[in-house]
Amino acid sequence: MNGMARNLYILAATLMLFSLLSCGMTAFSSQFQQGLPGNGSLWKTISLFLLLGGLIVAFLGVMTAMFEQVDRRNEERRIRERSKRQ
Repeated sequence: MNGMARNLYILAATLMLFSLLSCGMTAFSSQFQQGLPGNGSLWKTISLFLLLGGLIVAFLGVMTAMFEQVDRRNEERRIRERSKRQ
């Protein structure tokens, strides 16, 4: 796995973790601190957008890894064919 796909996977995992935390805030929003937004729908909306962003970034990571694997295999095939000719 290369660096770009790994970075995208880490970003996706971070976004999904924050999504879980903000989803958990719907149950505990007013119990921890009085200054936190107590509106549960706000936390659900934030959680939904973070989850959607995490899923999109994870999809981009998968696609990046797949295209780089195709490029790597094509390069290996070209090298094999070149060595057979010589």
